[in-house]
Amino acid sequence: MVILIRGAEICAPEPLGVRDILVEGSRIAHLGQVDRDIVAQLPDSAVIDADGLTAVPGFIDPHVHIIGGGGEGGYATRTPEIDIGDIIRAGVTSVVGCLGTDSITRSHRGLLAKARGLEEEGITTFVYTGSYQLPARTVTGSVADDIVLIDKVIGAGEIAISERRSFQPTIEELADIVSQCHVGGLLSGKAGVTHFHVGSHSTRLAPLHRLLDDYPIAPPAVYATHITRDDKLIAEAVDLAAKGAFVDMTAGASTVEAVKKFVEFGGHLDRLTLSSDANGSLPKFDAHGRLTELQVANQTTLYDQVWACADSSGLPLSQVLSFVTANTADALKLPRKGRIRPGGDADLLLVDAEHSIEHGFALGRPTISRGELLVRSTFDQRPR
Repeated sequence: MVILIRGAEICAPEPLGVRDILVEGSRIAHLGQVDRDIVAQLPDSAVIDADGLTAVPGFIDPHVHIIGGGGEGGYATRTPEIDIGDIIRAGVTSVVGCLGTDSITRSHRGLLAKARGLEEEGITTFVYTGSYQLPARTVTGSVADDIVLIDKVIGAGEIAISERRSFQPTIEELADIVSQCHVGGLLSGKAGVTHFHVGSHSTRLAPLHRLLDDYPIAPPAVYATHITRDDKLIAEAVDLAAKGAFVDMTAGASTVEAVKKFVEFGGHLDRLTLSSDANGSLPKFDAHGRLTELQVANQTTLYDQVWACADSSGLPLSQVLSFVTANTADALKLPRKGRIRPGGDADLLLVDAEHSIEHGFALGRPTISRGELLVRSTFDQRPR
């Protein structure tokens, strides 16, 4: 299919001004002036008038519990699988699925199956092997083998440190899994990142700083998430990013203030990403480790907080968008994602002045049209 998007203000995420976007199949073919009449005469073509709309890359969410998470309060607190409609409504066109606390009743085989199902329904998906625990549970028995031999596996995660639900790995064990991921990435041409869940214990990011200081670890192989628990953790994340690692904020009510703190502490903004933690649990525990509250993360929060940052953080729109587009693509080594440019994947959002998605595309396939969702899961029984 050939699609001509006419007259959009392009944030690629860098501002490019008003241009036409020509999409051929799953890729962006051209940016610039295109003859509408020629395109309209082509078979299986469409022309979309985007006057007054802003074109931005589809969001990349690097941390989603696509088959659910939770369970910290017993079997009844296991969170549900995510629905394709929830992903698309949130402007997300690529996700990385992960396991969390529970890699016992949830499996990597189930994670892979869900990822493939979501891709059949229209988005791009990847997964991490492993979970909170070390030694890591894997499909093949080896982290490196999973990365090299399974197409969707791009790294390991989320490995838990600095909290009670962690399996309290040693520095040597952390060095081992990061090295396995790195070598697996080299052999397969993938990111080979290790995605770390960071808790609120006073050790915070000290284990990861030790990794980079005491071992010959490539800094981009380390990717730490949940860095917004307190100002000390944000400050340590700033230092980690300065060493070349990537750090990730989980979108929530404090995102704008956390981004401001990251800037205030001198953070490298090209090393910062945002994620949703969608369908994962958000538990709270008392001083004795007893669960006191449990909520479920929502993917829409990511979309809302991106625009809240654009409106209130003091950063330019292009910089904020990079947290969910270009930076994430760089962290995960996805060269065709996260940017609007010829040869890139046609993952696009056309948003209005109120930040509502008027049109959406994933790999060139229309997902939203005039604000209406076009893609639903196989078992969605709502009227179409």
